[in-house]
Amino acid sequence: MHPDLDRVLITEAEIAQRVAELGCEISQAHAGHEVLLIAILRGGAIFAADLIRQITVPTALDFVAVSSYGEATSSSGSVRVLKDVQEELADRHVILVEDIVDTGLTTSFLLKFYRRRGPASIEVCVLLDKPSRRECETQLDYQGFEVPDEFVVGYGLDFRQRYRGLPYIGVLKPEVIGEAGIA
Repeated sequence: MHPDLDRVLITEAEIAQRVAELGCEISQAHAGHEVLLIAILRGGAIFAADLIRQITVPTALDFVAVSSYGEATSSSGSVRVLKDVQEELADRHVILVEDIVDTGLTTSFLLKFYRRRGPASIEVCVLLDKPSRRECETQLDYQGFEVPDEFVVGYGLDFRQRYRGLPYIGVLKPEVIGEAGIA
């Protein structure tokens, strides 16, 4: 375990098993269709890379980059698209792939943003759901794990661009966040 962590919340094996299950669920739900995964950068990239390998129907992949946190540990409430997808969405089965949903603001924004482009369907696949922080109703079609209101890192999730490469989800020690000058 990394020394900056208080504890491991979800192990590498648990993540691998749940990602495989999610891939199976998506494959069954979309039998006979091609899906377009839109990974929400940066945190969703690792999850999307593992997830796409578990999906058995034809699958395309694209990326969107948004900003709602900046250097803070909680959402600013304002979402900006920094990089949009390049794939056409009209008449396609789209799945947004998100590392974590807490306030729900980013996910809700992207759902509205992409629905205007006329996809045949649009769904959300999230690795971690933190419902205790929810500020708006949010559509979650495929959910990996529910997590408590603690600062989690690993498997794509970061704190100041660190810890993304950890193969598990861990809870960051409060003093690590405090030493960074962010409460």
